[in-house]
Amino acid sequence: MRLSTKGRYAVTAMLDLALHAGQGPITLADISAKQGISLSYLEQLFAALRSKKLVRGVRGPGGGYYLGRPASEISIANIICAVDEWVELTRCSGRQNCHDGRRCLTHHLWDQLSNEIFQFLDRISLQDLVDQGGQLQSGLSEMEGVPPLQRHRHAA
Repeated sequence: MRLSTKGRYAVTAMLDLALHAGQGPITLADISAKQGISLSYLEQLFAALRSKKLVRGVRGPGGGYYLGRPASEISIANIICAVDEWVELTRCSGRQNCHDGRRCLTHHLWDQLSNEIFQFLDRISLQDLVDQGGQLQSGLSEMEGVPPLQRHRHAA
């Protein structure tokens, strides 16, 4: 599965909001500068996120965005689906007409994989990522010099 930049950027921007919760509204310009995401792209993403009530905006001086719900109640799957970026792994987009109008032999496999990925991302909340980030920061010094694949094994 390859997630597009739309989904990746939406998750990154939402994580930025979650990391700065309690500090007042965060402007898209701030997120743009910190995360290297174009402001116009963020505006498009936040329109979709706002329509799904994952964020709420405050207008005027000192305005910006807050999370629409607690970070523990927003899953990564919620964010990806809000920006219409769910990746369907079947060639037929679930219509079961991938092989001359019929379901291909491997349709069930790819459909099942899509469901597994959704369930995996649905179990991870923004709060989980915030918590994981704090654990990663505290563990960085002890992991200096350890190759990335071994870091994953140490963290498990």
